[in-house]
Amino acid sequence: MCLLIWLTVGCASIRTTDPDHTADELYLENVATKRAVDQVSATVLRDRKVFIETRYLSAATQPTDQQQYMVGELRAKLLLAGVRLTEQRKDAEIVLELRSQGISVDHTENLFGLPSSSVGGVFTGGVAAITPEVAIVKTTFQDGFSSIAYIAYWADTGEVVAASGPFVGRTNRDDYWFFGVGPRTIGNIPPALPAPVEGGGNPSNANGPAPTTRPVRQNGKP
Repeated sequence: MCLLIWLTVGCASIRTTDPDHTADELYLENVATKRAVDQVSATVLRDRKVFIETRYLSAATQPTDQQQYMVGELRAKLLLAGVRLTEQRKDAEIVLELRSQGISVDHTENLFGLPSSSVGGVFTGGVAAITPEVAIVKTTFQDGFSSIAYIAYWADTGEVVAASGPFVGRTNRDDYWFFGVGPRTIGNIPPALPAPVEGGGNPSNANGPAPTTRPVRQNGKP
């Protein structure tokens, strides 16, 4: 009877996976991209049929997710500005070549205390062990950067119509721990900045005052 129950009872397992990029990374990069795209001028392209050429955006065969997001943000910017986008180059009056100097995150970490380390030998019976981190003061600084520029020209003659950029968007997130308590987070991306409220309202007014931010550092220094 016990054997029958054991054979008929199913087994369940939970699979946990980690994505290639953390949510912090994606917010830092993509919000920086949006801020860069917001600076692009599209006035000259209004009411024109425009094809977006992305072959110069990346040297790889396929653009990254962050580069795809940049293209999507630019498309939205152009459409809202009255530009008529085409899916085929042959249908366009103007070709817009998109380029970027980079989309990435700088990461700086400081620790006043004892870092975590591996120990082994006679003190642990030959078994490797990891000592916990003892942080009196610990800081983690993350800065996101995204650059965008374009040049547009007539599809039939190649004569330049307009150029815009390069523009750089910046984001930051800083985390602080004091005597092991934390993190206290400041910056201009979630969770330091509340998520946008429905209807396009100002998120800083949705959950109290806007968070404190700091100037962008140069070479890892304030």
